[in-house]
Amino acid sequence: MRTRLLLGVLALVSLVAVFTTRVSSKMPDFEVYRAAGSRALAAEPLYRESDGHYQFKYLPAFALIAAPLAKVPLPAAKGAWFAASAILMIALLALSLKALPEVRRPPALLLVLTFLAMAKFYAHELVLGQVNLLFGAIVTLAIVWMREKREIPAGVLLALAVVVKPYAAIFLPWLANRKRHGAFIAMAIGLVVFLLLPAVRYGWSGNLQLLADWWHTVTATTAPNLANPDNVSLRAMFTKWMGAESAAPSLAAFAAVLLLVLAGIVMFARGALKASDTLEGALLLMLIPLLSPQGWDYVFLIGTPAVMLLINYLPQLPPGLRYGTIASIAAIALSIFDLMGRDAYRTFMSLSLITVFVLVEIAALVALRVRRVA
Repeated sequence: MRTRLLLGVLALVSLVAVFTTRVSSKMPDFEVYRAAGSRALAAEPLYRESDGHYQFKYLPAFALIAAPLAKVPLPAAKGAWFAASAILMIALLALSLKALPEVRRPPALLLVLTFLAMAKFYAHELVLGQVNLLFGAIVTLAIVWMREKREIPAGVLLALAVVVKPYAAIFLPWLANRKRHGAFIAMAIGLVVFLLLPAVRYGWSGNLQLLADWWHTVTATTAPNLANPDNVSLRAMFTKWMGAESAAPSLAAFAAVLLLVLAGIVMFARGALKASDTLEGALLLMLIPLLSPQGWDYVFLIGTPAVMLLINYLPQLPPGLRYGTIASIAAIALSIFDLMGRDAYRTFMSLSLITVFVLVEIAALVALRVRRVA
């Protein structure tokens, strides 16, 4: 008990030190959310080209949810968001452990190894003040609730996840493919409610205009980000390899279709497996940064449940794929700027090697299903 208390105090002191010395002056993405919340309070336009790189790209309902942040002084709001994100990081790890169909390794070992594997993404998330930890925790909690047959609350959570990050819409066809349809119905109804919610503030026509502006913002800002070294999407990978004026978009679309078909096969192959939701949900989480044209490297932190699942079942993988998975997890974890150096890190990211390693991890997830392990 004393050891846990001491570790808790040390962790708290460390987080406070990190926030005050390195993070408090940053968190640019958090400021985007806070600004959007302020605009929502005043019923002002949310999507403005004048915001440059830091344009608001989330659904209008997210601005309403973020509105309370605008009523708090910026330093206090940043501190609260940082603290909440740190708690969500712990919650995501704990929920990933709870979501496992069975625990085959010591829980403490799973938590530590998974944390080390994803630490670089967690750190980047905290510095930016992003919402991927919130997104990952919401989706993983929904998976846990589905395992517990709490279908309606799980569906509502997944609808909320779409508001936090629109690409959570990928879970809707998955829910429709399950034997129990309560979560699917709840998510569909929840999505309608969340899409209509801004009309309370902006009116019906104003809400429709916001949705149109959101779509224009998302689509118009995609191409300039594809050459960014930190973009790990399939389209960015092919663009980096082949150039913008090439067959990169077509190849990326073909690869995306293949991955979605593969995900469908994994779902079809669940058969009579118990607790099949964990692997399927984890697989979809891993696919999201690859399929989204604006998938930044730190978004891979939402793959925490998948990485813990792989660590838990490593002995059940074929030897070649097992070693490849270990190497991939280690290579991603160690691909740190301060560790590799400027030139090596730039080369590593410009070649989209993180994307390649994640594809190996996805292959390992598929192998677990084929072998009827999870």
